[in-house]
Amino acid sequence: MHSPVDVQGLRSRMSRRSFLKGTTAAAAGVTALENALTPAAEAAAIEPPVLGPDALSVTLHVNGALRTVPVEPRTTLAETLRGPLSLTGTKIGCDRGTCSACTVLLDGAPVASCSILALDVGDRAVTTIEGLAAKGTLHTVQAAFIEHDALQCGFCTPGMVLTCAALLERNPHPTAAEIRDAISGHFCRCGSYPHVIDAALAAAETRRS
Repeated sequence: MHSPVDVQGLRSRMSRRSFLKGTTAAAAGVTALENALTPAAEAAAIEPPVLGPDALSVTLHVNGALRTVPVEPRTTLAETLRGPLSLTGTKIGCDRGTCSACTVLLDGAPVASCSILALDVGDRAVTTIEGLAAKGTLHTVQAAFIEHDALQCGFCTPGMVLTCAALLERNPHPTAAEIRDAISGHFCRCGSYPHVIDAALAAAETRRS
C-alpha cells in the first residue's frame, strides 16, 4: 500500500521564489541552445552562389533585320523573342516542344522555338508572326483565318498561321488531308481545326488566282 502524499510538505518546499528560479534557469537553457544553433541556421540560410557562364551577345536575323541581344547560353529562341526582342506574338505553351504554340519559321521551315537555343540559331532567318505581314498588308493566310473564323482564344493561332504559310510556300495546291497533316502537331483547346483547314484551302485558292 502506498503511503499518503505529504501535500503540505511539498507546498512548504516549493516557494514562489524557487519556482521562478527554476523557470528562469530553464529559459536560459533554451536561449543558450538557440544561440548555439544560430551559426548553423545562418549558414544554411545563405544562398549558394550562382555558377555558370555569363550572358553572351548574340546576333539574330529576325523578320528581315539583324538584332543583337545579350542572352544566357541556356536561353531558348522563344524566350529570346518574347523577352529582349519583345516579339510576344510567339506564345509559349507547354515549353516542351509538344503543343507547337511557339512555332516560328527558321529558313522557312516551322520549328518549335521553345526547343532550340538562341545560340544555335546561327545565321538562319527567323520569321515570327509579326514578320509575316508585308508593309502592313496581311498575309493571305492571316486574312483567310479572319474570314473563316479560324481562331477563338488565339493562343495557338500564330503558330498555326505560320505552319500553314510554310505549307503553301512548298505546296501551292494542298489537299485538306495535307493541311490536316501539317497542323497535326498543333494543340488547339478551342477545337478550331475544321476552320483552320478551310482557311488554308481558301488562302491557297487566293494565292493561285
